[in-house]
Amino acid sequence: MKARAVLAASVILLPACEREDRRLNAVPPNPPQQFVSEVRLQPGPTEMSDTTEGPYDDNAPGTAEGQRLFSQMNCSGCHSNGGGGMGPALMDDQWIYGSRPDQIFASIAEGRPNGMPTWKYRLTTQQIWELVAYVRSLSGLTPKGARPTRSDHMMVKPANSQTPNAKPKNTVKP
Repeated sequence: MKARAVLAASVILLPACEREDRRLNAVPPNPPQQFVSEVRLQPGPTEMSDTTEGPYDDNAPGTAEGQRLFSQMNCSGCHSNGGGGMGPALMDDQWIYGSRPDQIFASIAEGRPNGMPTWKYRLTTQQIWELVAYVRSLSGLTPKGARPTRSDHMMVKPANSQTPNAKPKNTVKP
């Protein structure tokens, strides 16, 4: 009788164990149709929106893979773990070239004047989208459940999953 009760409970509880759809073998999403135009020493559009979602914004494994790629591709060398260095900070609410996923995708894929290299020849479209999700998670633009845990070394702020959701704003031009 006890074995039947355990079996019945496991049959009932087993479907509740599914946490999320991992999409490991899915076809990678297409790049944006229109990139932010590159203009000499000029930032891209100033239109800011935090309502647009990228394909991996709500996907914890995709965002975690973006975190791994951020480290592997030495993005911290310029962006200093997201806090800003030679490259702009990624943890704040000010975005020079836009905070929408397609705008961040364009910045990574096409590069930007004054130092941001182009990565479209070294990373796949899927890897760039994963980086987009991670970069957006640094400033709280993704759902908390999809944000990766922090890497404790050199971190000066709470874990990304503890960061409140943010709304980006325009950068003031000098």
